[in-house]
Amino acid sequence: MRAGDQREDRPRSPSVRVRILAAILTVAALGMLVAGGTASLVQRERALAVVDERLLATAAEAADVAADGAAVDLTGLLRDLVRAVRPDADQGTLALIDGQPTFAPEDADLALDALPGFAPRVAAEAAGGVAVRGTSDSIRYIAIPVSVQGDARTGLFVAAYDLDARLRPIGDAFRTFAAVAAVALLVLGGVGWVVAGRLLRPIRDLRLAAARITASDVSERIPLRGRDDVSDLTRTVNEMLDRLDGALSSQRRLLDDVGHELKTPITIVRGHLEVMDESDPADVASTKALAIDELDRMSGLVRDITALATASAPAGLDARPTDIAPLTAAVLRKASALSGHRWVSGGTANVVALVDPERITQALLQLASNAVRHGAPAGSIEIGSALAPDPSGGERLRLWVRNDGAPISDDTRQHMFERFRRGSAGRGSEGSGLGLAIVEAIATAHGGGVLVRSAAGDGTVITLDLPFRPAGRQSQVAPGGAAGEGTDA
Repeated sequence: MRAGDQREDRPRSPSVRVRILAAILTVAALGMLVAGGTASLVQRERALAVVDERLLATAAEAADVAADGAAVDLTGLLRDLVRAVRPDADQGTLALIDGQPTFAPEDADLALDALPGFAPRVAAEAAGGVAVRGTSDSIRYIAIPVSVQGDARTGLFVAAYDLDARLRPIGDAFRTFAAVAAVALLVLGGVGWVVAGRLLRPIRDLRLAAARITASDVSERIPLRGRDDVSDLTRTVNEMLDRLDGALSSQRRLLDDVGHELKTPITIVRGHLEVMDESDPADVASTKALAIDELDRMSGLVRDITALATASAPAGLDARPTDIAPLTAAVLRKASALSGHRWVSGGTANVVALVDPERITQALLQLASNAVRHGAPAGSIEIGSALAPDPSGGERLRLWVRNDGAPISDDTRQHMFERFRRGSAGRGSEGSGLGLAIVEAIATAHGGGVLVRSAAGDGTVITLDLPFRPAGRQSQVAPGGAAGEGTDA
């Protein structure tokens, strides 16, 4: 089974839209639950504290009544207490003599004498003659021992609250809060679903576009909507597709050209090998020499293709601070060994710029080699560099090669930087036809281009026109800067 099949067999995870919405709703629900639960607990504790305070206040009121009363026996005292201490809302009072309910108010919200097992429990807890406070089946009570001198019976005065009735409003408020929170979560879910869908639409378009893109067609582009982070992602992906489209187009064009260029030497070698007379040493030697020559030409073609691919990649540049004046002088010295032409300097730019010196040297030497082939046999070849003003307000670094040859025709100028173009001589001329394409690729990788100026009596000037990125400028430009002017190739 392939890895792709294994991935397809796995259960599909929920969509990003669902996961975002689930996270939002989960956090919102937890927040509401914590807020509502905390508020409910706080209100419950406050209600219980109020009940305890009122029970203590009832006990104090009963003590005052007992102290001021004129009853002569326990029965009279307890009757006075039940009549004087009126129950509050959700409250009831009860008087016990020897553990038996004796007096209870008729209009109390809570009938303590009707509660099963309540009186015996309270009597047992207060048997020590000390006031007690407790809770029994949601009934919060306080029991106060009462006695009268000369009466041997044991009396209790009990006040109690119904906690269920006291806490019922808090429970009702929490249920109302829960209902409102549920409605709010539904509204939040609906709004979140719509908003998440709109925000994720560019990503969905990106996925659909990626599914439609094939290895041979990357013309699909994603519609750009908005100005947020997701739109920036869409813009970045579109730019990546532009670069990929350009790279694939360039690759297809290069493969077509390479196939055409390699077909001829292969056909030549195969044809001569098929008709070679193996018994004739001279024919064998001649065929061998021809095959080696064609193979050398193919080797040079492969080398130039590799150089073109390397020069076309900006990531392959090793840009570093480079003193342009010594670089220009070094190129002039190296180029003077190419031919017996008169090699002259057209001036140098005494600046330090961020360039790849090896690539710049490669491009200038290629232009010098081109000038040797197409320049006047007894003429001069000029190599120079200068800074020139940029219409945008900056400066441009220009490095050029001039020859005294015949002017370049307009038709040749339009196609001279195409791959495998070998000038007016056609494909039969010397070289792979990639030299000027490599020069243009180097200039493009530096963020610039190539300028060409050619006129009768003035020769031909081919210039590397690069943006000037200073790295510690030293001085003004030496004379000769005007030589770099021309038209963009």
